[in-house]
Amino acid sequence: MLKLLPCIPASNKRSVDRNTKEKRSSIDMDDISGIPPNNCQKVFIQRDFSEGTSVKFLTKFPAELNGKLETDVFVRTITQLNSMFSEAETLGGRNYCESCLACLTAYTSYICFDTHYEKMLKKITKFIAEQNQDYYVPRGLMLVDPVERGLRTLEICLLTENNGR
Repeated sequence: MLKLLPCIPASNKRSVDRNTKEKRSSIDMDDISGIPPNNCQKVFIQRDFSEGTSVKFLTKFPAELNGKLETDVFVRTITQLNSMFSEAETLGGRNYCESCLACLTAYTSYICFDTHYEKMLKKITKFIAEQNQDYYVPRGLMLVDPVERGLRTLEICLLTENNGR
């Protein structure tokens, strides 16, 4: 899982910097699977707006991933993500009841429970973490949760290649 470093006041920062650097050097890839490195080469999978503005990503295999990932693994991942976003955006009786309850409680009910959409976003985050662990990180790649990019694009980092910065 993801390890968060504690927030340290500026006055104590120097004494802790050495300890933090030592800890960071011993972190393995499983611990940082959700944090993309800044200096890696990135491949962006754009949104597919052919069927409207719903969240859907293109399933076209990018040339930059040739030899690094099998096409069927990529297509399966994108297809599953697209279906999960589609499920998150579907309207039904449950969504109607959630909205009515929220309106009746001046939207304070959202403090007590997650909406269907929020639950699906958590499932999507979990799915991406599983895909990274099972397929992408072992091949030197890493999927970045599209929520972190404002649902504009799906980012894949090539961990084994630097971008020359």
